[in-house]
Amino acid sequence: MKKSIPFLIIALSLLASCNNSNPDVNTGRTEDNSTPLINYSVVRTLPHDTTSFTEGFLFHNGELYESTGTEPSMPESRKSMFGVVDPKTGRVTIKVELDRNKYFGEGITFLNDKVYQLTWQTKIGFIYDAKTFKKLGEFTMPVKEGWGMTTDGANLIMSDGTSNISYVDPATFRLVKVVGVTDNNGPVSNINELELIHGFIYANQWQTNYILKIDPSSGKVVGKLDLETLFNTELNKYAHADTMNGIAYDSTTGKVYITGKLWPDIYEIKFNF
Repeated sequence: MKKSIPFLIIALSLLASCNNSNPDVNTGRTEDNSTPLINYSVVRTLPHDTTSFTEGFLFHNGELYESTGTEPSMPESRKSMFGVVDPKTGRVTIKVELDRNKYFGEGITFLNDKVYQLTWQTKIGFIYDAKTFKKLGEFTMPVKEGWGMTTDGANLIMSDGTSNISYVDPATFRLVKVVGVTDNNGPVSNINELELIHGFIYANQWQTNYILKIDPSSGKVVGKLDLETLFNTELNKYAHADTMNGIAYDSTTGKVYITGKLWPDIYEIKFNF
């Protein structure tokens, strides 16, 4: 899952936005303007490591975790790893690092005292002890590719870059159910990083500036946040800033943080759930 947007494509997308047109750049489908926009405000900005190609973003026990991916064609400074983000510097204290020549690291989640980690196209996932981060085993992912992941406390919930969100039994790694994400124009593809907040799944949609609010029972997109302004701010700060990806909800404080691949910043944002 390289899932990177070359800078030229970004520039062309920004140019197109000046014309008031905002098509779905991936599928050619007409944008669903009937989906309610969710207003948000920026509470504060924190630093983010511009070598972090973000694939997963979450809170666990009061600490912010980030997982990243890379492959041999990418700069040596990038890693396939996950660890704890230092809010003062944005740097990650690495807990697990994968062989970048074999695995492109993807989403992670904590469940039942374990950490589960996806990889992009190998169909291999990893299991670690949540306290020691010692590797406990591997599993075969029952999805097309590994992209984003979250949990509802019972299941692993995975995205694979399509319109599907898959619920997976953490004991057997068999599919429990698959929910198709739709809006009023039909299937919504490129579902990426996931976060469960107050019973709804919030998802980054790859190559857009949207975070989608999804009803997990039906797959219907019931709202969306348009974060184009933040993306443009990041691109102006750092020319290599890539697509938005990363939603972390701290259930203890009720705070939400978002970021993107290679972004200089993490944003704490506030909105009505």
